[in-house]
Amino acid sequence: MTELLQLENAWKKHEHFWVSDNRANAIELGKRVKMYYVVVPRRNPLKLLVNFFQAFWIFLKEKPDVLISTGADVSIPLLLISKLFFKKIVFIESFCRVKSPSLSGKIMYPLADLFLVQWPENLEFFPKAEFAGSVF
Repeated sequence: MTELLQLENAWKKHEHFWVSDNRANAIELGKRVKMYYVVVPRRNPLKLLVNFFQAFWIFLKEKPDVLISTGADVSIPLLLISKLFFKKIVFIESFCRVKSPSLSGKIMYPLADLFLVQWPENLEFFPKAEFAGSVF
């Protein structure tokens, strides 16, 4: 979430919404922006199924054209659903992933229309990604 907030100039003039879990900083941000709260899957099949249905409802309600994610697992079902409907996906590998790729990154790498990494070392794991530098 912090990484996407750093990119505010890229999205603030466009209609947008956020999807997150109900952590404190998301609840605080939700007071200023359109926010949807979903269950965190954390590799739990039942929670993943719940998140999938939440994501599908959000997708049908919002009808997004482009989705931007910094890799949180809460976003993967929404990104996958969106890809099934031929929507554009920008995936930004997390800033904290320097020495190894994230599971979310591994899942989204072949599906993202634009896959960005914040560390040049990540190009070893994602050779077709674009090095964008740190968002901080």
